[in-house]
Amino acid sequence: MDKVDIVEGSAYPLGVKNVDTDMIIAAKWLKTISRAGLGKGAFEAMRQDPDNVFDDPAYAGSPILIAGDNFGCGSSREHAAWALNDMGVKSVIAPSFSDIFSGNAFKNGILTVVLPQEAIDRLMEVAKTDPIHIDLDTQSVTTPFQDRFTFEIDPFRKSCLMGGLDEIGLTLADADAIGAYEAKVSTDRPWVSAAVA
Repeated sequence: MDKVDIVEGSAYPLGVKNVDTDMIIAAKWLKTISRAGLGKGAFEAMRQDPDNVFDDPAYAGSPILIAGDNFGCGSSREHAAWALNDMGVKSVIAPSFSDIFSGNAFKNGILTVVLPQEAIDRLMEVAKTDPIHIDLDTQSVTTPFQDRFTFEIDPFRKSCLMGGLDEIGLTLADADAIGAYEAKVSTDRPWVSAAVA
């Protein structure tokens, strides 16, 4: 997982409430276990509208998505986070998120930022013309117009995102301690190691 500390650039000003995981990535795209290529299926139904923000060249490759309340509701498909990652989205800002989506996003290195609706409205306006800056260390979202919005984040999630540590990375960080424990078990209880071999 890539480290997340600063996310800045243009932002998709979506602002739609109750965007569910089926809207993020339709069920027909779930026949794969690969994370690659899902970005082209992201928001497929919305992209039927020729004026959608996702195909607007002004927002191409935006690392930030500004959404409405209850983003990521619906089914628990992790493919929704995979699709956003494949699009290049590193952070989603919304008034609230589905718990399951928020967990999936975190486990895939996507920073979910909860801000009040007034801040979302302001960021939606700024995103039409200017970049947005998110600093995970200071837990703030800023604009070129001196707007500054602070957000809360679980300290464990913050540490993992800033360190680029997913569950495998966390386990590997303790590789020496795990190896020492396994060596001790082999010495203290050789019958356990013999049973595995």
